[in-house]
Amino acid sequence: MENANLLMNELKKIERDFHKSLAELIEIPSVIDENDSTYPFGKEIDKALRKTLSLCEQLGFQTFYDKEGYYGYAEIGEGEELIGILGHIDVVPAGNLDDWNTPPFEGTVIDGKMYGRGTSDDKGPTVAALFATKALMNMGVTFGKRVRFIFGTDEENLWRCMNRYVEKEEMPSMGFTPDATFPLVYAEKGLLQVILSGKNETGIELKAGNSLNAVPDSATYNGEKQDELKLALDKLGFPYESKEDGVVVLGKSVHAKDTEKGINAINRLLVGLKEIGYTSKVIEFVNDLVNENPYGTEIFGPLEDEMSGKLKFNIGKLELDDEERLFIDMRFPVTVDKQEIVETLSRTAEKYGLEYKEYDYLKSIYVPLDHTLVKTLMSVYQEVTNDSVSQPISSGGATYARAMDNFVAFGSGFPEQEKTEHQPNEYIELDKMFTAMEIYAKAIQELAR
Repeated sequence: MENANLLMNELKKIERDFHKSLAELIEIPSVIDENDSTYPFGKEIDKALRKTLSLCEQLGFQTFYDKEGYYGYAEIGEGEELIGILGHIDVVPAGNLDDWNTPPFEGTVIDGKMYGRGTSDDKGPTVAALFATKALMNMGVTFGKRVRFIFGTDEENLWRCMNRYVEKEEMPSMGFTPDATFPLVYAEKGLLQVILSGKNETGIELKAGNSLNAVPDSATYNGEKQDELKLALDKLGFPYESKEDGVVVLGKSVHAKDTEKGINAINRLLVGLKEIGYTSKVIEFVNDLVNENPYGTEIFGPLEDEMSGKLKFNIGKLELDDEERLFIDMRFPVTVDKQEIVETLSRTAEKYGLEYKEYDYLKSIYVPLDHTLVKTLMSVYQEVTNDSVSQPISSGGATYARAMDNFVAFGSGFPEQEKTEHQPNEYIELDKMFTAMEIYAKAIQELAR
């Protein structure tokens, strides 16, 4: 009990510094910019990486910056064995600024919540785990193993950062990523991102969506027959706004792993265009096979398993210029063979004059419930929260736990909390994050014994 009280006192001492440091990191709009040839993922992401490493140095860690700018890490402790904590400092775009009640890149605190892009995914949890470790350091805890925080910079896209780390650096024996929910995620669906493309023979030009792994919350059409489109959208019951730059079909953005909880504005726009007589490869594909179905059942049939649930199918981006391109994100059950997905979608796309191209793939993962890592983390979670009801879960999310062996996703959201990652007004509850810091501190102490 004395040790527990000491930990709480140390966490309270540094809580304000945690808030300040997180807000400063939120202020950096670390969205990918691949047009910047100086840095692999853009100036702002590199700035956020360097800011994070500078914070780690102030907290007493030894740091390393990859000279090419793909990743960095911070380490404390001694011993041959290495424990890893994997976090990422890149974020998805803010999206429509009108949907935010506060500036997305300011870290605004209102009524015990901090708002801003990256507060929950993943700057907030990563910085919380850092400060949790700092509390242990202030207590004089001896780390019998080395604890290494590894910071990725391309998690929201192609994971080139973590792939580069795996190629060049030492692998931890086990660890976790604070980028999901408690109590922990022991299985993650396979992730497959693809592009379906074909020659544009329609004359229609438009572009919609910001990210494959987010359901698009708006899609703008500024071509001909806008009045007819508005009448069609009214008939369909699809909300929209009339603006100077065109008709903006409205949706609801959520993470692609939760596609069924969102409203896909791209799908609705293409349904509306079909309604007023437009046709094209992607218009026909979406109207025939997708419409508003988030599970892809018209393409694949029902794909589901008991461990990880249903396949999730999300059209995250659309581009019509010289070509028609659909950018699709799929999360498929852990027992489903990737090749089955590839062959079925390729055959189906070909019927519509569309060519299949793989954009990204992450294999599914599964860590047994009797693994030392799972048992240790569950024990700590239950000790701190007194929650003996919540159990480890499977997820459609793609976290860095897939990047290395013997890793799981561990927090920082709690089972009852609203999930706001990738959405307007993303936030964290500061008191809940403080509890997460206590969990992380005790978990890191146990893993590093």
